[in-house]
Amino acid sequence: MINKKYKGNFRKWLAYISGIIFILLTLSPEVKAQEDPPRPPSIIQTINLGFGAFYHGPAGGTVIVDESGGRTTGGGDIVLLGLGYPVSAAHFNIYSNPGTLINILSIPDFNLTSGANSMKVEIGDSNPDLPFVNNNPYSVPTELTIGAVLNVGNPTPNPPPGNYNGTFEVTLVME
Repeated sequence: MINKKYKGNFRKWLAYISGIIFILLTLSPEVKAQEDPPRPPSIIQTINLGFGAFYHGPAGGTVIVDESGGRTTGGGDIVLLGLGYPVSAAHFNIYSNPGTLINILSIPDFNLTSGANSMKVEIGDSNPDLPFVNNNPYSVPTELTIGAVLNVGNPTPNPPPGNYNGTFEVTLVME
């Protein structure tokens, strides 16, 4: 009789433990042995930097596009015009793992050119301020906008009207 009582308690105990293990396994539908390897960061330009249309007199001056896309003049005799030409800060989508510290290397001044004529561009502020920590998952881009200052009359005095083009590179530093 002692053996029969012992067997009954063992079966109840085994059923109880099996039930607990089953519940614990079903609570967590995904089980991983290790974290996925980090994905390489990437940056994609989505909107070009644009200073729009303007007129200038002999003194020249500056056209400023801030990181939010607002346009102002910074002295001289620049007159901002509408005319439908795009005005915008440069926009980039950055894809990186959450918790990545993002910064950019200093971007050197560059020139916008039209034939033999040129105007110097200096990179301005960014949004978000650099450096910053990415809090988005890799699949959700973090938008970075960068403003700039266009020096009209430098290096070419009194540059003539035209479509001026140029490029600059953004090098990300991520930790």
